[in-house]
This record gives sequence, C-alpha cells and structure tokens, in this order.
Amino acid sequence: MGKLATIFIFYIYFFMPYLLGFDPGRDKCGVAVVESFREDISLESYQVRQHQVFLASAVVDSLRELCQQFPITMVVMGDGTTTKEWQQKISSVISVPIVLVDERHSTLEARDRYWQMFPPFGLLKLVPQSLRRIDRPLDDIVAIILLERYLGKAIIT
Repeated sequence: MGKLATIFIFYIYFFMPYLLGFDPGRDKCGVAVVESFREDISLESYQVRQHQVFLASAVVDSLRELCQQFPITMVVMGDGTTTKEWQQKISSVISVPIVLVDERHSTLEARDRYWQMFPPFGLLKLVPQSLRRIDRPLDDIVAIILLERYLGKAIIT
C-alpha cells in the first residue's frame, strides 16, 4: 500500500466522526447523520445520530443547521435523477467531499428496514409485512442504506 493510501486510511479512521447520507429527490429528501466510533483499534462502528425527511425547499437551510450541530466530514449521496442539481446545492453549503452511491432498489430495502427499526405491535404483528402500510416517507431510511452501501457495513439505528 502506498504512502498516500496509508495517510488516507489513517484520516478516514481517526478524523471522520460524522458522515451525512443524502437521498435526493424533487419534492422531498432524506437525510441521515451517522457517527463513527471505535470500540478498539480494529473495530469501527457507526451509529445513527439523526435521520429525517425534509421538503426539498427546506433542505439547504436544514443542512446548514446540521453542519452547525455535527462536524460533517463527508456526504454520501444517491446517484438518482436529481443528483447533479443537489450536488451543486450541497457544495454551496458544505465544503466536504461528496461521494455518489448506487441507489437502485434502496426504497425496497428501506421498506424492510422500516419494520426492523419500527416493529409492528399488537394485532399488526399478525399481518404479513407485504400487506402492512407504511404511513410516512422512507427517504431518511434510504439515506441510512446509502451510507451502509458506502461503508460496506451495517449501521446501528
């Protein structure tokens, strides 16, 4: 491994505590902030600190607030149809690297993840998952999934 690669890995492991996942959309966008922490020198974990769906018109202001609250060091964004537009908008607010991740099938995956994060209770447990209705947008959960795809590991929610 070259010297530059070693420096980059050192930087990633010790100086990237907060990553922002971003699921771009025309009307609404999903955002998730995860924190990196180490249980020991060889085991790195990530935990969701915040996840939310914003109206597209409010995302830029919301990102400014998140950057004041968390020291974001990288943005991981889905490579969907509005990506180029959102890259420009985000770059005007946050001066950190933006990495694009394949977002194919992420909404389907988010449906399954929703029921893991928010298990049904009562009689709803008896209804098959495919027949249960989700009464909220899943864009924030998609943002978590995009971060997991980038990191190559599950994130504690």
